Amino acid sequence: MTKFFGITTIVVLALSAFIASKNKAAYEATLAETANQKELLTKVKARLKAAEEVLAALPVEPAEVDAESDRLTAAESKQKKANDDLTAESQAIAAKIAENKAKLDDIRLKTEKTGDLKELGAKLRATNAEVEELKQSIDAGEAKLANLTATTTTTDQQSAKLRGEFETFARGESLPSLSTRIRSIYPNWGFVTLGSGNNAGVMTNSTLHVVRDGATIAKLLVTAVESSTSSASIIPDSLAPDATLMVGDKVVPGVK
Repeated sequence: MTKFFGITTIVVLALSAFIASKNKAAYEATLAETANQKELLTKVKARLKAAEEVLAALPVEPAEVDAESDRLTAAESKQKKANDDLTAESQAIAAKIAENKAKLDDIRLKTEKTGDLKELGAKLRATNAEVEELKQSIDAGEAKLANLTATTTTTDQQSAKLRGEFETFARGESLPSLSTRIRSIYPNWGFVTLGSGNNAGVMTNSTLHVVRDGATIAKLLVTAVESSTSSASIIPDSLAPDATLMVGDKVVPGVK
């Protein structure tokens, strides 16, 4: 019996030692996993802080399409009113010129019926003075009309340009005349900053192309715009194979 209890005790002790060994291994594995998670959490917090710093450096007041559209609409309305005023003034001057020409023709007709001009004396001199005054008035009116016509042409061209810009912005595209350069690159965060803003025609949410040696090597999506600077995300999978974006790369508008 004593021998039996001794064997049983040995077996129980062996099992206890085995279980204790397993528990210790599990405990050590848990400690290692906890340490790994803490290290990973520290790295994530560091990346989050860096991202927040980058976001804080980005433009905080992007130009919105609606605000830009309102500005262009107001400018176009103002330009149209100026065109209408110039047209009305041109018509009034043209009518005055026609009236003066009619008076001049009437005076000439009357003087032709009076016979010898030498006998008219003072009347002739007064008539000649009136004729000269009318000629000068006509010349001045025609010159002003020419200036107004040139001004109207210029304002029409400006209105057409404003309409074109309005339509481009309304489509969410940057102006075709835009040509800028990459100012800085943040490859870890997938975006760049540009050396131009809405003053040069950069529009939020528009697509831009990075061009090098005449070929598109990447595409950008504008995310924020200020008056003289902007930022854009690098569109995934748009970077050409074996190509690396560099500061100074040329950027032009693309198809959205």
